[in-house]
This record gives sequence, C-alpha cells and structure tokens, in this order.
Amino acid sequence: MIAGTPGWLNIFLIVFLLLLAFVLVLLRFNKKKPETLAVTESEQGYALEDLTEYVREKINGLTRTNLYELGLSSEEFKKRENKRTELKSALRHCAYGSLQDKQYVKDFIFDMLDRYIPGEAMDLAVPFRRPDKMTGSEIFSCLLFQYKKQFGKEAFYRLVEAYQLDVSKPLHEGMNTVGYVIHEKEIRDIYEAEAFIFSRTDKLEILVQMVYERYKGLGVIDELRDMDIDGISGGVSGVVGTGEDSFPDKNSFHDGGQNEDEMGDLNFYAQEKTLRTCNSVWVFYRGKSIRLAFLGFGTDKELRRVCQNIYRYNKAGQLSESNGYRVSEMKDGSRVVVVRPPFSESWAFFVRKFQTKNMSLEKLIPDAGAALPIQFIRFLAKGRMITALTGSQGCGKTTLLMEMIRHIDAAFPLRIQEMAFELHLRKLYPERNILSFRETETVSGQAGLDLQKKTDGAVNILGEVASDEVSAWMIQMAQVASLFTLFTHHAKTTTDLVLSLRNSLLKCEMFSSEKIAEQQVVSVLDFDIHLTRDVDGHRYIERITEIIGTDMDQPYPEDWRFESEPERSAMRFQESVQQYFERVTDRKAFQTRNIIEYRNGRYVAVHPVTAMHVQEMTEAMRPAEAKAFETFIGQFWGEQPLETGEEITDAS
Repeated sequence: MIAGTPGWLNIFLIVFLLLLAFVLVLLRFNKKKPETLAVTESEQGYALEDLTEYVREKINGLTRTNLYELGLSSEEFKKRENKRTELKSALRHCAYGSLQDKQYVKDFIFDMLDRYIPGEAMDLAVPFRRPDKMTGSEIFSCLLFQYKKQFGKEAFYRLVEAYQLDVSKPLHEGMNTVGYVIHEKEIRDIYEAEAFIFSRTDKLEILVQMVYERYKGLGVIDELRDMDIDGISGGVSGVVGTGEDSFPDKNSFHDGGQNEDEMGDLNFYAQEKTLRTCNSVWVFYRGKSIRLAFLGFGTDKELRRVCQNIYRYNKAGQLSESNGYRVSEMKDGSRVVVVRPPFSESWAFFVRKFQTKNMSLEKLIPDAGAALPIQFIRFLAKGRMITALTGSQGCGKTTLLMEMIRHIDAAFPLRIQEMAFELHLRKLYPERNILSFRETETVSGQAGLDLQKKTDGAVNILGEVASDEVSAWMIQMAQVASLFTLFTHHAKTTTDLVLSLRNSLLKCEMFSSEKIAEQQVVSVLDFDIHLTRDVDGHRYIERITEIIGTDMDQPYPEDWRFESEPERSAMRFQESVQQYFERVTDRKAFQTRNIIEYRNGRYVAVHPVTAMHVQEMTEAMRPAEAKAFETFIGQFWGEQPLETGEEITDAS
C-alpha cells in the first residue's frame, strides 16, 4: 500500500492495475494468435523436414535399443533381434541400387507414418490440393508415382514419349540457344492436364518416397535412377558458389558489339543467377543428355551427401581430397563415377546404366538393311576375329559388346578384365563359363592379366581400353593365351585406333621403334565396328572396317646380283634401295577398307572381305556355320574376296 493514502484508494489502484494488466495480456494474445496458429498448422510435426526427423529418431531408437533391458521372452527376443538385424541390413544397402532393400525400408516408413499422420494433416506436408503451392520436384514426384503405378520402370519413358519432352527447345524463355531441357512449366502443365485424384494411400506412398529420399535415399534422383534410362548425373552445370563474379559481364561478353543471339544468351545468364551446381540434374535418355530444370538438390550439403553415398557399394574405398574420384558400381550393375574438389571444381556424380532386359542385335540395330551388319557381327564372333568396338561415349559400345558375346561358341570359357564391373555377363549368361577380374588398390591390372593365363580361359574381353597400360594388356591378351579378343575403345577412325594403340606401346616402353610397335598392333587387329549417335540421340553403326597388314616381311628384290650388265645391275640395286626407304619411312604397315557402311539411313555392303580373313573365319567355325557364312558372303557381295596383296582402298 502507498503510505498516506486512504485504504479504499489503495484497493482501487490495485484493482485498476490488475485490470490493466489483464487487458494488455488479452490484447497481446489476440494479436499473436493468428501467427501462432499459422505456425502450428505448418510445423506441428507434419512438414517434410519434421516427418524425416521423426522417422530418423524412431528408426534410430529401434536399432539402438538394448533388448536385454526389455525383459522379453526368449521367443520374442529372437523375433525382435532378427527384425532389427534385417532392418539394419536394409538400411545399409538401400541406397546402393538394391530395390529389394529400398522397398523394405519404405514399407517400414509407411507403417510408421500411417499411424502418425492423421487424415486431415496429409496436405500439410505436401499441398496436394494446391498445385500452385507445390514445388517442381513435388509435382514431378506425383507424376512419376502415377505413371509408375501403370508402367513400372518404364514410367519416365512413357511420360517423355506421351508429351514429347525429349525434343530440342530453347534452354530458357527468351534464349536463342536450343538444347535438350525439360522446364518446370511443362511438368506443371502435364500435371494440370492429367488432373490426378489421389487417395490417402497414394498420398502416403508419395510422402514415404519423399521422406525416404531425404533420409536414406539419393535425394531428388532416387526414384528416377531406378527407371529404365541410360544414365543420370548431377553437379555438372550451374555456378559453383553464389558470387556475382561467377557470371559474365555484359561489357566483357565481346570486344565489340553483341548480336541478337549473344544478347539473348546474356539475358539468360542475367535471369538465372540462382542456378547453382547443387540444382543441376541431367538424365541420359536414348542417347540424349537432357537437363531436368525442375529438379535440384537444394543445397551443396545435400549434393555432397548423395555423392558420398552413391558409390559405396562393395566397399569401393574412401573419397577424399587426396583421392578425388572413385569408379564403382551399384548392386543393379550400374556404373558410378564420383568426383569431388579439389580434383574437380564441384562435387558431381555420373551413373550409367546398361540395359540388358530383352536385349538382342535386332533391337540394338533397327535401321533399314540391318540384317547385313547383324549377320556379319554374329559371324565375327563365331569366326574368332579380334574385334574393336569404337565410338564416343554413350553410343552403345558396351551394350553391343554384351550382346555380341551371346554369339561366341558356348564351349569357350570367357575371362573379362575391367576397371569396374559393368558388363555383368554372368547375369546375362549364367550357364556359361565366365569370370571377371578388375584392378584394385592392391592387385594391378597386369597381375590380373597374368593370372588369367592360369584360369583355363579361351576368350579374353576388355571392358574398355582407355589408358596406355590397358592398351598394352590388350595387345598381350590378343597375342598369347587367348583364341581371340573383344574390346571397346574411343577412337574416331580405324587409323586413329591403330596409332593410339601403337603410341600406348611406345609410352609403356614395350617398343622403341614406331614401325615395330605399329606392326605388333596391326598383327592382332582384324576388324573395327564403329558406332556413333547423331544430335537427336539416334545410335547406329557408322561402318565395319577390315584392318589388313601390309607384308612388311617380304624380302627385298636381289635381281641386281644376277645382272651381267653393270648399268642394269645398278638400276635394279637402286630399286631395292628405294623400296627399303619406302618401308622404313612413309609406307604404312596396314590398310583399311570398309566392309559395311551406313548411308542415307540404310546399311549397305561396300568392299568384300579379303580371302585371308574369310579363310580364317571359315576354319574357326563349325561346318554348318561355315556353310552359312559362305552363303552370306555370296548373297551380299556376290564376288570372290580380294586376295591378299591386291589393291585396297584406304577407308580410314
């Protein structure tokens, strides 16, 4: 009480102050109530981040609980222990391409969220009823889910084909440069046109996938990676960092003025300052690299997480600053390459998938006149010809090699040498005698090659000749301990193939003379199948080329010794000297000629196979196969093969 004031006044002041405090509290509460309710609706444990954290905590609790403290019966203890062991195993392998483990984890998450999320809260995580509030990634997840229900692994293929999403278009609105890209607007238009109606179960399954890909999956590419595509990559475009200096300055675009096309591209860069490396996702689809502009990992941390997890199947080793790349495979046979700074400018990954389902030469070579190269490739395998499959990346070399092996005589054991297991021939031909080897940190490729000579192998196959050491292995494999060899290479022409292998032998110091090294290469090569793809992703065999070594060992003429007249003897001697210098200088140790070519959309027979190779192939075949080969030669060429030494047109 206040001294010197009447009692009733003190009571009045106390009551007044209490009422004032009550009013102020009431006003403050009413003012904050709408904001508090809004926060409650969006963050009451049902946002995607909250659901992911809830699942993480629940699963961690299940896998770390001490079962001995629960006082369970012996039967119940074993049951829970087995279930926990199975869950731990699935959690370890679900991100490595194991669809079975992935589905097990998703089913587990489904049961958890089904009990946790009430029906009215389903749209709080993803606004299914408000597509305008959904992100491009969420729209795509809903589309892919609906198509997957109908078409399984062909969902992405069906979606692209239905709406022709793989056609070239401007990379950005107002940009003159065209390329392959799927914009977010296209995905939204498709979603609006389809007008899907999702049941509670559908919504829950979509949420489960979104939670899974954030928790244990591969981010936004998780479901797409499982589709029937050629490959997928991330972190390969966009700006590293967010600095303004990462973008071109319009004043430094050219020394002089800019034309309209260049200014259009410059406007694109000005508008796309938010395009960062972590938001770049590219899909390799039917020979085309298509950027998915609506997909992104969101943060560099998420891209780094995916890169650090995607390659770990089969204990692929540690990705570190000192070892900035890893080449590995996933459980489904996909090849994975991961790179990181400082070796690369950003974190990035590359997944290549090799389609083996219902594969055949007829499906791989569908163009007009395809019977010609298809039959000839089969005869090359049956005739034991040392054959190179050449071409650029993504043109189908590995896939054709996998199918070509089908036509090798089943009686021959196959031995495969690869950098990373990607052929997986035992999955295609489980009844065949096949064993694959690869180089490891402790076992060199040369050691593996030496070991192959002691494993009863008849045919050696190299997955890819991409380095000098591997080129030397190929020459060794073709010369000793092998009936014949098949391999792939990135050479553009047959001449480039020979010279590249020759240079590799010189770099490895196996030879000091270019001519001798070149003769060694030519002595083991028989044919080159060159594949390519056009700008629209169409893959085809550009040519099949025969490699013919010139007779460098032919003795020099010695007629000059027997000439009685000095002038004629001198002239003959000069001819011998001239031939010597021609052989050791500009005379090539080989000649090439195209047997089959792709012209105007059709395969045509060009030059006939030389008699030497026809004889070698015929002798290597079974009688019925040899007869069919002779009929084939007569059907498409209808003439006697060239004899060795006849004039040959260089087709390299």
